[in-house]
Amino acid sequence: MKVFKKREPQTVEIKNNPLTCPVCSNNTFWVRKAQLNSAISTFFKLDWTDKSATCFVCSDCTHILWFLG
Repeated sequence: MKVFKKREPQTVEIKNNPLTCPVCSNNTFWVRKAQLNSAISTFFKLDWTDKSATCFVCSDCTHILWFLG
């Protein structure tokens, strides 16, 4: 198992606009990557070909905001 150092939450801008949590109005997030697996690619063991998303996890309420690209 690979161990990652926990980074500090950060402010984020999307298209030059500050990102704010829609649940609690917090403005700091942890950044994560998530792979968007499909049933077909998993069946053929080709998960690595699926797209990935950037996830911003609110540092206060842990609500997750997903962005493609």
